[in-house]
Amino acid sequence: MNFREHIWGVEPAKPTRTAGGKRRRVPRRPTKPSAMLGSTLKPKKGEQLSFAHTKTWGGPRVRSGPKAGLRPNVRHRTRAMHEAENPVLVTLRRAKGLPSLRTDRLHRLLREAIRATRREGFRIVHYSVQADHLHLIVEADAPSLLTSGMRSFAVRAAMLVNRRVLMRRGHVWGDRHHRRELTTPSEVRNALVYVINNHLKHGEWEVGLVDPCSSAPWFKGWMHRREPEPPEPDAGAPPSTWLLEKGWSTVGLGYLNVGEVPRPVRG
Repeated sequence: MNFREHIWGVEPAKPTRTAGGKRRRVPRRPTKPSAMLGSTLKPKKGEQLSFAHTKTWGGPRVRSGPKAGLRPNVRHRTRAMHEAENPVLVTLRRAKGLPSLRTDRLHRLLREAIRATRREGFRIVHYSVQADHLHLIVEADAPSLLTSGMRSFAVRAAMLVNRRVLMRRGHVWGDRHHRRELTTPSEVRNALVYVINNHLKHGEWEVGLVDPCSSAPWFKGWMHRREPEPPEPDAGAPPSTWLLEKGWSTVGLGYLNVGEVPRPVRG
């Protein structure tokens, strides 16, 4: 019995008895035209065809569905409307086959792209560079400014990486960016922990509790950190929304702990 016969419930051939009393199976007559079955037998005139022997586009297929270990792409559907008073958590994933983004050279280029993307009405405030993806917390004064700002950053970063490191033309980002609107102080605080301490989530403990491949060295909301800021200026822009400037510190433990392990962000 083939797969379609099993799905549509085709009954197997019934055994019959020969003259000597022994059982034998009688092969079923194909109920599909020879052009489909590759057989010379044709159905009888007026004989009803079985669903198991007709071509259809529906129903389950063998080995269909999501494959284990593969991350699905961002769905091409209408994004949530952006409000100017809400920060946005953005994730960009590196294309397959490229080196780690946490190398010194690539990290410097990404910081350069973040600094150069600063413009009126659009700001990248915090960032975290991981091996195969990049997290950003951005602010935008309008939905169109958010879209154009993220497009500008993605194109600028890809051009810098291709020209100065890869020496070729091609995709640097494997998918369009994923974004999540942050509407409450709790969501903003969780997103700050998730971005600034993201290296702890991925087991990058050897670099210390403060990740140098992020905006954490310039972050002013630490609870116990006393180290001075790096001499070079921060690539990110200062926040302007209430939620990202001070609203996040009014909930939970208030300021962030340098060893606070981030929780998964839903949505």
